[in-house]
Amino acid sequence: MNNKHSCKFPDRCPVESTVQIISGKWKSVILYHLFKNKVVRFSYLNKQINGCSKRMLALQLKELERDHIIKKKIYPVMPPKTEYRITKFGKSLHPVIIEMEKWGELYDAASNEQYEK
Repeated sequence: MNNKHSCKFPDRCPVESTVQIISGKWKSVILYHLFKNKVVRFSYLNKQINGCSKRMLALQLKELERDHIIKKKIYPVMPPKTEYRITKFGKSLHPVIIEMEKWGELYDAASNEQYEK
C-alpha cells in the first residue's frame, strides 16, 4: 500500500506547504487580526501582539507579503501610514485560522479546568 499523498509536488506534503506559509511564531496571529479587522495598521498589530518586537513584526509581515497572503499599502503622509489587508489568495487561509481559533479556545478552556481542579 502506498502511503504517499497525491499532489502536484510528489516529494512535498500539502500540510508542509501550509505550515511553511503560516509558520513563524506570529504569522497566524497576524492573520487572525487581519481576518477580524479586514484592514489594520502596523501600530495596531504592534499593540495587539504582545511579545513581538517591531523588527520581528515587520519581518513576519514582509514574508506574508512576499508569499502574496497580505497586501501592504503605504500612504504618502508624515508620519508614514501603513495598512495591511488580506489578498484574495490569502483569504483561502480563513478556514485554517478559524479552526486554529476554535482549537485554541478548547485548549484554553481545558487548561482552565485543569487549574481549577
